Amino acid sequence: MIYFITGGERSGKSKYAQKLALELSGHPVYIATSRLWDKDFEKRVRHHKTERDKNWITIEEEKLLSKIDLKDKVAVIDCITLWLTNYWVDTNYDIEKSLKQAKREFDILSSIDCTLIIISNEIGMGVHAQTEKGRKFVELQGWINQYIAAKADKVVFMVSGIPVQIKV
Repeated sequence: MIYFITGGERSGKSKYAQKLALELSGHPVYIATSRLWDKDFEKRVRHHKTERDKNWITIEEEKLLSKIDLKDKVAVIDCITLWLTNYWVDTNYDIEKSLKQAKREFDILSSIDCTLIIISNEIGMGVHAQTEKGRKFVELQGWINQYIAAKADKVVFMVSGIPVQIKV
């Protein structure tokens, strides 16, 4: 089962995903995909960690999510945007390579017998990116979101903390 939770920044995606995971499992897995880019981001990561109690198993993995043993588990992947950023940077901002590698990894991940709760961002709904790299990343993010949503069993769009079911 794949749940795909998308929306804008601070729309309540993580809170909703964590609540759902705890409804499905007493000991869900939280997969953090981010790199610690700066002090501000480190602070944000620390805040997210305080939202999870001892029932959570936390794993940090930047790219190769399929190598984690998730068989028969419930896992929250937070988040696709940061995961995709890692491919984007590591391929020297090559859209085609990033998308190909991310799709291949997602296909392997989605074949595992587990429940995935995947968080992503709808970054194309905000301010138009000012740089070429920014515009290209918005395109890349949109394409991977479409790819994952097409394969997901359920898709939820978060708006101001309210889940809107868009694929049931």
